Amino acid sequence: MTEIDSDGFDFRVAGRGFVWSWPERRPGQRRRIRTDIAVLYVGDEAEKQALLLGEPDLFFTEPAYRGQALVMLRLEEVGVERLEELVTDAWRMRGADDVMDDDRGPS
Repeated sequence: MTEIDSDGFDFRVAGRGFVWSWPERRPGQRRRIRTDIAVLYVGDEAEKQALLLGEPDLFFTEPAYRGQALVMLRLEEVGVERLEELVTDAWRMRGADDVMDDDRGPS
């Protein structure tokens, strides 16, 4: 796992991002890095839709992420255990097998 130097947070495994700060874009304004919202890799469209429909208080999306296996996660609304589960799953799906042979999870 690698943390990329940024204005927020940006974590990658095997060169691929699995969780990072949401770069909010509003028309006519500069991009704003939101450290209270994470962009999270979720594997596929089915998982994305399950999270969006099942936990709308935690997850949302925007048109820029249409067709991508990414959701936005409201960090202030998620508990530590659930956050750990989500980040670990994203890490594994994004390429942990390429860099590790065991189940330790991100560190």
